[in-house]
Amino acid sequence: MHYKIHPIVMGTKVFDKGMMTYQHDYGKSYTIPIYCWYVEGGDKKILIDTGEMQPIKSEDRANAIGGPIYTFEEGLAKYGLAPADIDIIIHTHLHNDHCENDYKCENAVIYVHEKELERIHNPHPLDFRYLEDYIEDVEENGQIRAISEPEMEIVPGIRVVHTPAHTEGGLSVLIDTAQGTVAITGFCVIDENLNPPAEIRAKEMEVIPPGTCINPVESYEVMLRVKSMADTVIALHEPRYAAVETIG
Repeated sequence: MHYKIHPIVMGTKVFDKGMMTYQHDYGKSYTIPIYCWYVEGGDKKILIDTGEMQPIKSEDRANAIGGPIYTFEEGLAKYGLAPADIDIIIHTHLHNDHCENDYKCENAVIYVHEKELERIHNPHPLDFRYLEDYIEDVEENGQIRAISEPEMEIVPGIRVVHTPAHTEGGLSVLIDTAQGTVAITGFCVIDENLNPPAEIRAKEMEVIPPGTCINPVESYEVMLRVKSMADTVIALHEPRYAAVETIG
């Protein structure tokens, strides 16, 4: 089974670039897209993350990321879908900007690592991005499936791997496509994290850990492992995918 991956921008953030690139490029304003990824193929309608509920849609932000910004409904409608059509949601993690539209997908089974569920109900003061309000409805409806294994197949050709880098329960998603295995990172990075510029490589660094990470040394090793597992690695917030229709 070969799948196609469709990046859909459903939000943005404007912040210091160092929030992406650990110990590098602090003080530079940077705009990241927040994606919902529609994975097309097979008999299930599958999303990876669900984006922001009320994204800011402005010309400035669209220009900064190089592509259009959609609401959840608008983004799904591009592919003839409505929220009720979604069968499966896979969460890279449960920071609010990745799960704000879950409640709209009343028929979806939602896969998330058990450590993310623990953390969203008991967030550490250092991490303000967990807001349990966004998953209370789907929890009450019994839609969530907690993952505890280090690796698990969701459907044939799509599997998740526990990759605690940005968060304790991060899940990277490995997808079989016609172009080989594509990994969508379970941690918030851009291309530069995965393929650092020359001045960073000169310091014998093969990757740059996420700007916010649970342990920079462990995150570094997790990133190398993900890079070794796939033919193509998609950085979860890389702006260039805002102008890409299909991967795979």
